[in-house]
Amino acid sequence: MDISIQSLDDSSSEQGDELGYRVARFISIPLEYISYMSEYMLESPVIYTSQSLETLPKPRNLKDLDETRKLFQELISDELKLFFKVPNQQIMSNSTHTLNANQVVAFINFLLLMVEAIIWFDPDFIACIKGSVEILRTELGFLIAFLGDTAMHLQPAKNILIDIEAVVNEVGSFFYSFLFTGSVFMMIHEEEETNSAITGMEAVLNEVRSFLQTTSELEETNNSMTDIKPLVNEVGSFLVPEIGILDLTLSDLLLKFELLKTKIKEHCITVSKMPSDMAPNTSLVSLFIVDSVLDDLKHLINNNSDRIVGVDDQIVMLHEELMLLGSSVTNIAVQQEAEHEELLIRTRDIAYEIEYVINSTPHVWYLTLRLPQLFEKIQLIRMSIHEIKNKIDTAGMPEVAKYPVGQVSSQSKEPLIKEDIVVGFDNVAIEIADQLVRGTEQLQIISIFGMPGLGKTTLANKVYNSPSVVKHFYARARCVVSQRYNKKDILIAILSSINNLKKEKIVIMDNESLAEDLYKSLIGRRYLVVMDDIWDIEVWDDLKRYFPDDRIGSRILFTTRNKEVGLKGVTNALPFLTKDECWELLQRKVFQDKNCPQELVDIGKQIATNCDGLPLAVVVIAGVLANMEKKEHLWQKVARNLSLHIFQTLDKSNQIFELSYKYLPMHLRPCFLYFGAFEEDKDIPVRKLISLWVAEGFVKKEELKSLEDVALGYLMKLIDRSLVLVAKRRFDGDVKTCKIHDLLREIYDDPPQFLSQVSKYQRHHCLSIDYGLSPICSLPFGLHVRSLLCASAESTSVPGSLKILRVLDLNLDTDVSDGIGFEHLVHLRYLAIAIEVDILPSMESFHKLEYLYVNNTSAVEIPDVLLIMVSLRQMHFIFDAYIGASFCRQATKDESFQINSNLHSISVLLIRSKMDVKVLKCFPNLRRLKVNFESSFNYSFDLLDQLESLKFSNYKRCSNLINLPSNLKKLTLVGVHVSPEQMEIVGKLQYLEVLKLQEVVFEGKQWDTSEGEFPQLKCLKLNQVEIAEWNTSRDHFPRLQRLVLELCYLLKTIPPSLGDIPTLDMIEVYGCAKAIIESAKKIQEEQEENGNEELQVIISKISNLWQS
Repeated sequence: MDISIQSLDDSSSEQGDELGYRVARFISIPLEYISYMSEYMLESPVIYTSQSLETLPKPRNLKDLDETRKLFQELISDELKLFFKVPNQQIMSNSTHTLNANQVVAFINFLLLMVEAIIWFDPDFIACIKGSVEILRTELGFLIAFLGDTAMHLQPAKNILIDIEAVVNEVGSFFYSFLFTGSVFMMIHEEEETNSAITGMEAVLNEVRSFLQTTSELEETNNSMTDIKPLVNEVGSFLVPEIGILDLTLSDLLLKFELLKTKIKEHCITVSKMPSDMAPNTSLVSLFIVDSVLDDLKHLINNNSDRIVGVDDQIVMLHEELMLLGSSVTNIAVQQEAEHEELLIRTRDIAYEIEYVINSTPHVWYLTLRLPQLFEKIQLIRMSIHEIKNKIDTAGMPEVAKYPVGQVSSQSKEPLIKEDIVVGFDNVAIEIADQLVRGTEQLQIISIFGMPGLGKTTLANKVYNSPSVVKHFYARARCVVSQRYNKKDILIAILSSINNLKKEKIVIMDNESLAEDLYKSLIGRRYLVVMDDIWDIEVWDDLKRYFPDDRIGSRILFTTRNKEVGLKGVTNALPFLTKDECWELLQRKVFQDKNCPQELVDIGKQIATNCDGLPLAVVVIAGVLANMEKKEHLWQKVARNLSLHIFQTLDKSNQIFELSYKYLPMHLRPCFLYFGAFEEDKDIPVRKLISLWVAEGFVKKEELKSLEDVALGYLMKLIDRSLVLVAKRRFDGDVKTCKIHDLLREIYDDPPQFLSQVSKYQRHHCLSIDYGLSPICSLPFGLHVRSLLCASAESTSVPGSLKILRVLDLNLDTDVSDGIGFEHLVHLRYLAIAIEVDILPSMESFHKLEYLYVNNTSAVEIPDVLLIMVSLRQMHFIFDAYIGASFCRQATKDESFQINSNLHSISVLLIRSKMDVKVLKCFPNLRRLKVNFESSFNYSFDLLDQLESLKFSNYKRCSNLINLPSNLKKLTLVGVHVSPEQMEIVGKLQYLEVLKLQEVVFEGKQWDTSEGEFPQLKCLKLNQVEIAEWNTSRDHFPRLQRLVLELCYLLKTIPPSLGDIPTLDMIEVYGCAKAIIESAKKIQEEQEENGNEELQVIISKISNLWQS
């Protein structure tokens, strides 16, 4: 059932009636709840009721008295009342026959959202009940916290659940009457007559009473109204004339909460001390949670003294005890012995239990009951660890496979263009390339077929980028289809590649428009489109009409597991690797360019043979071997484990991958399993991924390194082990996006180890929601959820049970401008939202927030609270964001004023005046900055000593760039006019490695460089620059590795001396004039004549912006 409230919202907004709009917002919450719960009822008798609420009649329109009578009957029907009580087995189609905590929590979530909607009203309007409603919110929140504290439910808890049910049902009755009042008010309220008079809740009640009295007076003239007043009287005593009756009713409710808490205290005291049950529904054994909880305890001690008055000393002691426990268990964890795993699990579990108790409980008295139990559990674990240490001291420490720090090269040392190692497919690659560039002139399908892990995608990429293919096709594009076919995603991927469009610019188009634009873009052009991982020929049948056949040699290249998919064209079946090829691949992956030590050759060949010719299995097991000490007995242990698995099962590849996970260091396991949060075959932005890892608490602090740099090191280690694939690289060679192989996802997701799709009434710590589900409906539990990642969401109401949430990612497409409940997510570290107005929602409560991503459609003012938030590390806005005038004045008055020592990344910041630039000095640790300039004046960024990356945009084509930070490594200039003096400033940056100039206008259309400039520059990209003459020398770019020219129509030639730069690896030319193409070819020819075979030259008639 799908109930829309658009008519309520639109009518209120169009009339400018703020009160009516907020009443409508209040009514929308039970509408959504009723809609959802109706799907799980044995029968759904309230559909008409919900629709009636949605389409309330116009004010005071009593001509249709039968319809009015029917509406009142619906409003106070027994069927509607069912939804204002805890659901039970009599009405629910999928409930158990006994009351359980999840049913109660789901109902309290609903009540809490109604509480939030009331508090959302203007404070003066609800002044008579505001205090009581806020207390009610606290008490309902405590009930949820208690119900989630599973250690308190180990003994039979039926009686206490019944007591809780009784109280919350009374709260439900109160809100049922409140809903009646709001619904009648919406029906009778007219702006022109009542807008000035409706000043408070009492006025609303009087307005409703007046209407009810009117209906009573009409009884004498129309018999059809005779049953309305009795029906209305059934609502209860909440509409009696006495002022303050609502507050009195709430006071009675709150007294019952006090009695209930007394019973809960007695229950807790009688609960036996038993092992905790707070661990996630996962087999993941990792100790990251210990460090995460230690940070929470430290924050609580330093910043929330009022909340822990009376137990502050115990909280300090708890921090010390957990820190000692973490240190002790870490020492034995590195041995990875099976008998130690129980202690790791117990440590993990107690950490989760502590996290929940300290972060979810609002009452100190409850902490006084729980803290002693937590201390005792920690002591028991420490005693067990002490016994194991004594055994180790007696028997001696066994030698284990070590994971040496620093074995993986840092990303900055990776080659700019790092190709996958391909073994055994040279002949197949040549044959497929020949099929693409030769043969029939008709549009033809070429397919690469083989089982998962054989290297189909790797081979397709190799062919796609081969020089003969690049030169032959005028237009090229790639897309990933995957098992779950999404037509729009495919069209966007291909169209954005063909026309060099950013996906964000075309995502709003419908399928028909996308298909039409794609057809027009391809017609008359020889094109190659790679469709990776296509599962069914019906996908091509659905898409083929968008690909014109002009009989000029266009091609479609499939990779598929299903041979039948390619039967309409030329099929290429990939063979398994031979034993020798497996050994060659294993050596190259483990030792790179070095030789295998002789003592490891035999055992290495044995391991390679056991991979049964599957390349993915070889590279995964190579990842294990490459990251352990090169000792024969350790390799023999791997071989024995591998052989044991192989004898036990026919599915060898699965066991190889499980073995690679077993050898994965403990701190990398949650990072790897986190890939399950993302959609299959979707490229994952690296910066987003490592931000999530940090926010989750996976990343351990290291001296002299930022958490992001440490997290990036984790990712590179996973890539080095071949568990994670590089999807795209940045212009400078850094990893931009990544993914995991489908086969690995299938293995590690069955059964789910760390993440899950939504599964109602089950406990999970991290939820990844797809298919557009609404949090209010799909997460009635939420008690232990630390992370919530939504592909899309229909509601912006946050359940009150999400008490310990650290990550909320709404995928930047859900407008939260009118969101309810966000302000209580006080433990958030990561927030990604969208807004359609120019004001951010309140951020006052997010004291722990570290990462903020906002999809704004217009310029927004950055709230002062964000700028002074000590924990905030990154702040990103899709559209412009600006610093408010009051803050600018405060920051510029005091030269020593500094506010946030942790903020190191801001984008996109709108600079409107010199004052805005001066304010940036208050952020001394900024490392990345993207700015848009609204006007022209002298810009100086030299005060930002730590800044490493700067993107400077000014589409007014004017710039007065004076100084730049001396430590800058990456610089992008967009839409600016530069003088020779300004380019000299850029050239003198001693650490600059990447320079991108886009739509830059050179004064006089000329660029002259000098000796001593650009001493460290590795990558230079000129995109749509207005330059005709470029006068330079090899000595002016002594370390240049990559040169890219794109859409440079005015440039006459590439300076020939650039070809003599010894470090230059690649020249790329896209969509440039013929003279540029010829000069690039000439440089390559001259270098080949001089014996330089390493220089690559890529030439394409179209832009290659999507790869940048």
